[in-house]
Parts: sequence; structure tokens; C-alpha cells
Amino acid sequence: QVQLVESGGGLVQAGGSLRLSCAASGRTFSTYTMGWFRQAPGKEREFVARITRSGGSTYYADSVKGRFTISRDNAKNTVYLQMNSLKPEDTAVYYCAAGRLIGSLKSDYDYWGQGTQVTVSS
Repeated sequence: QVQLVESGGGLVQAGGSLRLSCAASGRTFSTYTMGWFRQAPGKEREFVARITRSGGSTYYADSVKGRFTISRDNAKNTVYLQMNSLKPEDTAVYYCAAGRLIGSLKSDYDYWGQGTQVTVSS
């Protein structure tokens, strides 16, 4: 069992930056692929980024590529999402997730955090 707690969300102006953190419980954090997803009001939850167990490989949705960076610190059981050049369309609840597979589908992930709100004003 893995418990995930996100933090770092908030209100930012367009063009600004935020860094989200996701702290995981347990001693098995390094055995999971970690992902970030987001869900805007009235929309489906969508994939944002993922990072493999060692941190050696990352993958991004086209909508955030070049602006967002996912990273992890296995010693701290934490995954991060650095978000730069934020746009109003990035407004959503952001969720971190842990899974045994390497994928971009919600079904590839077994554990989810409660989410943190990111609001980007124009």
C-alpha cells in the first residue's frame, strides 16, 4: 500500500511558475513509476508526465512538453512537477499516482493522491 500526498498548488498569473510535490509513504517508493495527471472542471482526467523508477526516463504530454519537468528523489520518497510558463488552460486539480507499469493511462496506476488545485489567471 502506498499513500500519496500532493502539495504546492495555488493561484499564479499566466507566465508564472509553480512546483508541485508528492510525498509517498512506505519503503517501496523506488519500485514505482510515478505519474502526474490533471483534471479540469467538466473534463476527463488526463496524463501530464511520468518518470520511471530510477528517474532515468521521463515522458510528457504534448501540451506541457518544454514547460513542465518531472523529477523524483527516492531518498525522500518524493516526486516533483516543476511547471513553468503556465497558461490559463493549465488550470486543474493535479494528481500524482504510483504504478508498477510504465504507461500514460489512468489504469496503469494503482495509487492516487487526493489532488492539489492549480489556478492560472490571465
